[in-house]
Amino acid sequence: MVSAFAFGGIPARAVEDVVARHDLLFSRALLTEYRAVPAELLARRKITAVQWRALVAGIAAAVAVGRVVVPRKRLQLCRDPGDDMLLDVCLAGRADVLVTGDADLLSVDAEQLRAVGLASLRILTPRAYLAGARERM
Repeated sequence: MVSAFAFGGIPARAVEDVVARHDLLFSRALLTEYRAVPAELLARRKITAVQWRALVAGIAAAVAVGRVVVPRKRLQLCRDPGDDMLLDVCLAGRADVLVTGDADLLSVDAEQLRAVGLASLRILTPRAYLAGARERM
């Protein structure tokens, strides 16, 4: 979501489609991260003040239509353990798709997902998600 709201383009189009077709899922831990990330990016000069405002507004709008779930299980699948919280949310909310540009999440394979009860979850890049969305139209 960060790149979608801060930079636009393909990630933004993917988020728009996800919002229209799926439930957005969050956890308290994920909401805490979404509160911290914009300020961190601005402080490190990774985004401008205009991008910061767009990012904060976009996250707020997404959270307003999303659903908070309470993960009951902590998974350990990602090369980056910090990314596991997204899979925890997917498991708790019975998600069928996770759209991300994160290489560590994208490296989790179907067999790993199946082993932890996420057999129906597809982890897709924004571009791959949009390509599939066009096919479903």
